[in-house]
Amino acid sequence: MNPRMTVVLSPAQLCEGLERFEDCAILVVGDVIMDEFLWGRVNRISPEAPVPVVNVVRESLMLGGAANVVHNIAALGGKALLCGVIGQDRMGREVRRLLGELGLPTHGLLADPERPTTIKTRVVAHSQQVVRVDREDCRPLAEHNTLKMLETIGAEINTCQAVIIADYGKGVVTQQLMDGILEMAREADIMVGVDPKERNFDLYRHVTFITPNNDEAATMAGIAVHDDDSLAQAGRRLLEELHCRLVLITRGQAGMTLFEGNGNVTHVPTEAKKVFDVSGAGDTVISTFTLGLAAGFSPEQSAVLANFAAGIVVAEVGTATVSAAQLKRVLRNSRQS
Repeated sequence: MNPRMTVVLSPAQLCEGLERFEDCAILVVGDVIMDEFLWGRVNRISPEAPVPVVNVVRESLMLGGAANVVHNIAALGGKALLCGVIGQDRMGREVRRLLGELGLPTHGLLADPERPTTIKTRVVAHSQQVVRVDREDCRPLAEHNTLKMLETIGAEINTCQAVIIADYGKGVVTQQLMDGILEMAREADIMVGVDPKERNFDLYRHVTFITPNNDEAATMAGIAVHDDDSLAQAGRRLLEELHCRLVLITRGQAGMTLFEGNGNVTHVPTEAKKVFDVSGAGDTVISTFTLGLAAGFSPEQSAVLANFAAGIVVAEVGTATVSAAQLKRVLRNSRQS
């Protein structure tokens, strides 16, 4: 890998810089998802089929997808506006309610009567996910609704330091949407980051940065990633093909690797002590990384912050967020102290 290093930074400096998050405003555009959790216990196997019978004792709703990204930004102290699509249904109203409870604006949400709010229902028993049920309509968003979204984005983009595209492949992120956002971002001179979906690779050209996981990076680059050399090839290819400035590849237990257009390659070892659930970890990574860049941290420092934040969130069952206080506490207790 060319060149490669492990980052060692002062936690005190990082903690101090977190205070700047409150001055950062991020516009989040993408697929809004409602994460529904059914929590229960398993005491027997069904006589009807070889499957566990889950006795549900509790239900909960959490913001997912692009909505979880804005939740993460708010939890870290930043300002966020969500621009996405919900249905004219009960779950759409729940999305608005949950955002309102967080003090986040909802005027960027477009209610489409022709498609339902995307719902991912997870059945969890004894801290283990038993099954997931998805209810969604993944057709590309109608052109007139894309134009409405671009109108909202245009009215807000000059108040922000960055745009995050949270692409879950549910039909909101299209060529028309990306072309409009990139043109406005260039005029406003602000960053555009993407949490990508592999099949939409061609849509991401000329963004500022992307944050794929290892498998996504391998698929998009067309390279089987199995060691440091193949990872380096994939990272460089993504930089070249997308004409972007940064590629941050999340690698699970292997940590993260940051590729920069100037040739620097930075490896950040994992900070996760326990892994219970990776739901929403990618949302936490791009939220923290983007806030770091917007707050004036270097790409390497922003990657370190994102790595610590991800280590916190994967230790929780269910989609989780990280607060600035939690991040400060973990930084102070880290081995880099």
